[in-house]
Amino acid sequence: MSTQNALLTILVEKINNDTLVLPTLPAIALKVRKAADDPNINLNKMAEVVGQDPSLSARMIKISNSAYLGREVKVTSTAQAVTRIGLAQVKNIATALAMEQLFVSKNEVVKKYMAKRWTDIIDIVGNAMATLMLYKKRNGAKHLSIDTMTLAALVADIGSLPVLTEAERHDSVFANPAFLDVAINKLAGRIGGSIMREWKFNEVFIECAEHWRNLEYVKPQVGYIDFVRVGAALSNLIEDPQETLTRAGQRGVFEDIDELQSEEFIDLRENAKGLFV
Repeated sequence: MSTQNALLTILVEKINNDTLVLPTLPAIALKVRKAADDPNINLNKMAEVVGQDPSLSARMIKISNSAYLGREVKVTSTAQAVTRIGLAQVKNIATALAMEQLFVSKNEVVKKYMAKRWTDIIDIVGNAMATLMLYKKRNGAKHLSIDTMTLAALVADIGSLPVLTEAERHDSVFANPAFLDVAINKLAGRIGGSIMREWKFNEVFIECAEHWRNLEYVKPQVGYIDFVRVGAALSNLIEDPQETLTRAGQRGVFEDIDELQSEEFIDLRENAKGLFV
């Protein structure tokens, strides 16, 4: 049995036996999410929680000063940032900013692969956020929020992590990255859904992680998964990009394909990606 087939067999067996080791949410994200779920939390207390992680605090300030919040007066403190962002949004944004901590490895080969995977995810996020911004501008769509979109796009490919982690034990697999892509395409959705349930995320995130690669999975109303798919298609990170865009256009996710090549779209996309670098 080839190394590649052996790895695929091991992964399937561990999934079926519920023994695959799933990643855990970064500690600071857990703290923020727990605090956000506390009915007695207030902005000052939340700022204290965020402030426990200097890197997260700095990035929250960056977010609060970004084009997405559209404020001219700059904030300079964690408390100001949390106040501007709001308690309802801090939970998802803090989780999103912490996600990069998961894409790390001590193995140099795996480390490079994970870095590439993270870059691809940020491309999807930028495209998805920009597409949603234009959609909201055209349709209102108050039921769709940017912070939820950001996190939904970031966790969509979370199922690839256990595949890469398991592959660390089979270095030769990385000599054939195409195989890894096949393994991820076959298994990441099922694994991603399991991770979202383990993390106790709601159905929006479970749906995106589990089903975004499956174009036959369609809900009547346009939702976050539609924008994840468009984001992946524009980055050529889904199996049939053209078919994906055709279906999205038919669903009204965008009015015309040229809209996704406009200067406005490009500016929105680059601003979104800039939040994670």
